[in-house]
Amino acid sequence: MPEFPGGEVALRKFIAENIQYPDISRESDVQSKVYIRFVVTKTGEVANIEIVRSVDILLDQEAMRVISMLPDFKPGMQKGKPVNVYYTVPININLN
Repeated sequence: MPEFPGGEVALRKFIAENIQYPDISRESDVQSKVYIRFVVTKTGEVANIEIVRSVDILLDQEAMRVISMLPDFKPGMQKGKPVNVYYTVPININLN
């Protein structure tokens, strides 16, 4: 599996520190868990970001924005060679 610099805890911290709750969603009190999937390429880059489970378009867009900011991962390996790997992350977007 690919590895985020600093591990899973660092990935969650990066996401939490960079999520910005959309004002319109705040006014509507929309909260959600967005499931987002992307490919970690052979070179460790994040590509092909897509929403797997959506509740609100603005929260989806915010989740995609943050995932697109991720630094390169250590790529996944298979038989000693780097490979493209799908990676899914649930992102809680709430008012707290």
